[in-house]
Amino acid sequence: MDDRMFRNAMGKYVTGVTIVTTELDGEVHGMTANAFMSVSLNPRLVLISISENAKMLGKINASKKFAVNILSEDQKEISMLFAGQIKEKREIEFDRLGELPVIRESLANISCKVYSQHVEGDHTLFVGEVTDLVLRDGDPLTFYEGKYCEIAKLVDIN
Repeated sequence: MDDRMFRNAMGKYVTGVTIVTTELDGEVHGMTANAFMSVSLNPRLVLISISENAKMLGKINASKKFAVNILSEDQKEISMLFAGQIKEKREIEFDRLGELPVIRESLANISCKVYSQHVEGDHTLFVGEVTDLVLRDGDPLTFYEGKYCEIAKLVDIN
C-alpha cells in the first residue's frame, strides 16, 4: 500500500472538527485538527495528535496546556482559517476558559493541562487532563473523505 491509499482508507472514518488552542507569552496559537478522542472518565482525559512538522507542537510543549474546541457546522470558515486554507489575516475574538483562549460558539470548549505525551511515528500524542468545559447545543462540523460535510448529508433521513 502507498501513502495515498492509507490516507484514503483513513478518510473513510467520519470525524468531527476541532481547533486546538493554547497561549504562550500572551500570544494565542491555534490549529485545526480532527485527531481527537476521549480517553478516560476517571481521571477525565482526552487525547490530541500533533504532527512533528506543526508549529503547535512546540507551543504545547512549552505551555503544558491546551484547549480543544469542538466546532459546530456553522464554523467551517474558522476551521479553514486555522487550517491555513484561508490566507488573509482576520481578527479572531476569543473567549476564556480558565487560563486558556477558546473559540466562541463552539459546541464544546475543553481546557486541559498536559497529563502525558508520547512520540509515535511522526506525531506526538498529548493526553490532556480536563480542567474545565463548556457545552452548547447544535450540530457538529464533520470531515469525511478529505472534505467538510454536514450530518444531514451523511444520514439518510426518511
